[in-house]
Amino acid sequence: MHRRDFLAACGLTAGGMLLPGFTGREVHAEELRSTMEVGLKKRLADAALNAATKAGATYCDVRIGRYLRQFIITRETHVENVVNTESVGAGVRVIANGAWGFAATNDLTEESLAHMAQLAVAIAQANSHNQTAPVQLAPVKGVGEVSWRTPIQKNAFDVPIKDKVELLLQVNSAALGAGANFVNSTLFAINEQKYFASTDGSYIDQNVFRLWAPLNVSCVDKAAGKFRTRAGLSSPVGMGYEYLDGSPGDKITLPSGVVVYGKTYDMKEDAIAAAKQARAKLTAPSFKPGKYDLILDPTNMWLTIHESVGHATELDRVLGYEANFAGTSFATLDKRANHFKYGSEHVNLVADKVQVGSLGGVAYDDEGVKTKRWDIVRDGVLVDFQTIRDQAHILGKTESDGCCYADSWSSVQFQRMANISLEPGKAKMSAADMIKDVENGVYIVGDGSYSIDQQRYNGQFSGQLFFEIKNGKVTQQVEDVAYQIRTPEFWNSCVGVCDASDYRLGGSFFDGKGQPTQISAVSHGSSTARFNGVNIINTARSLG
Repeated sequence: MHRRDFLAACGLTAGGMLLPGFTGREVHAEELRSTMEVGLKKRLADAALNAATKAGATYCDVRIGRYLRQFIITRETHVENVVNTESVGAGVRVIANGAWGFAATNDLTEESLAHMAQLAVAIAQANSHNQTAPVQLAPVKGVGEVSWRTPIQKNAFDVPIKDKVELLLQVNSAALGAGANFVNSTLFAINEQKYFASTDGSYIDQNVFRLWAPLNVSCVDKAAGKFRTRAGLSSPVGMGYEYLDGSPGDKITLPSGVVVYGKTYDMKEDAIAAAKQARAKLTAPSFKPGKYDLILDPTNMWLTIHESVGHATELDRVLGYEANFAGTSFATLDKRANHFKYGSEHVNLVADKVQVGSLGGVAYDDEGVKTKRWDIVRDGVLVDFQTIRDQAHILGKTESDGCCYADSWSSVQFQRMANISLEPGKAKMSAADMIKDVENGVYIVGDGSYSIDQQRYNGQFSGQLFFEIKNGKVTQQVEDVAYQIRTPEFWNSCVGVCDASDYRLGGSFFDGKGQPTQISAVSHGSSTARFNGVNIINTARSLG
């Protein structure tokens, strides 16, 4: 688990109220299985829509949300914490006098929502005095009453807590039995029940599920006074508890011998491997820095996509409207107009809000826009950005890309990253095929620490496991590796991407943006990719 994820998890387990944007209460586990009645939500929404229109709004949308979360935290033989939380309320957003206004409440009565609508209009009218140009919304056709649910097979909230605890403790026991000195394992289960209504004529009821099962294993060499860790190789997913079924046919053994997972995850098997690999890291030789060909597994590739492409192509960052969490973007509008070479001809990066199993996969965004898939980089050329309704006109678009999101009913929705993924190569190629002609290279599996500058241009990324490649063969496990990038140089050094049989998703459960901070979940997929002539540094404190 990364430091940022660890801190977020600690904040959650200290009492769910610490999550940014979270206003709610702790509840019994049984309450996490219920839903709100759709008819009630429609009556509440109509009260707000009617009040806003009467008060002078030219547009209004209402989001009624019920956000359910369960976190089970274990360490070695102990359960550290079990937290069940619920947050329920409504947010009303309006345009009046050409400006935005927003108000929210946890009092779900028709009178309260009507009052919030009136308050939002008053706020918009006050905002209009300082606004230089009126808000321009890309048109959206109302869809009437529709519903959508993440296509899960097994609701994680239906699984008894004792069964989940038993699984995590078995995972810990397996790691300890395989040589780990310390191990922690966690299960995060999320359900967002989101109802959207607008004066465009949409009443959209969505039920979104997400799951993540991170683990972290540490091995200690007391004589040498050092330790090494290996985090789990699971991915957070837009799936149900079926993700933890660990189907034997849904895993890949890499040329390095490491086992990785696809649409299901064998947590116990990964914990055993993590213990053995963390132990091996204690005696693995430190890597010699220099220029190498780099082979990146999707378990590592996702984070580089996230930081160097995902955030860099958010239009609000590009325009300078958003600068929190590592700044704006080097990928300015003129680069799109001038057909900027973001990468080589092998690089095709797509935004996707409909991908099944992904964290960002939904039918409609938080502005009621039907979601889709679209190109960001095609054949290496920057062709588009990520936009929402009030940004679309800036690019000359006639519709939003459908990537607007709020992490709570009490937060105003704004532009958030879609699932951004590197398309697989079209030619048949496995990771083993890709490695055959690498004379001097490094193979990296799993994501690790990273840093990136304020323009998303200069960055540095590490990983979990590192393997030396010599004359087309994986030779030995090594340590203390990180690769440095300049975003366009890095993507232009891509000389190949494996085919779709190797494609896997990674992602983040805790992607922060905005002020006040909001958290979103997003996936990034790829197949194994090769980059030639990348600068590899040694991260050890001493090369001796």
